[in-house]
Amino acid sequence: QVQLVESGGGLVQTGGSLRLSCVASGRTTSSYAMGWFRQAPGKEREFVSAIDWSGGSTYHADSVKGRFTISRDNAKNTVYLRMNSLKPEDAAVYYCAATRRPESDLALNPNEYDFWGQGTQVTVSS
Repeated sequence: QVQLVESGGGLVQTGGSLRLSCVASGRTTSSYAMGWFRQAPGKEREFVSAIDWSGGSTYHADSVKGRFTISRDNAKNTVYLRMNSLKPEDAAVYYCAATRRPESDLALNPNEYDFWGQGTQVTVSS
């Protein structure tokens, strides 16, 4: 079993930056693809970014491309999401997820992920 714990959320002004972290425990996730999703009040959970097990391949939603960067440090069992040029529409609860299914590498569908964190709140003031 894998436990994921996110941190790094908070309140930031429009144009500001945050770095989210997701630490995995329970077993190593170095062979798992990882993803970040977000959910705003009244909206469905949406894909943000994904990274393959090695960190060599990444994918970002069009809405965050060029502003957000996903990365990982397998030695630390940690995945990061660097968020720059934040906008009010980026405000949401951000969730980290892991998938053990090789066919789900860089998956956009949340149903492809097996483990989820509890989320961290990101608030962007205008």
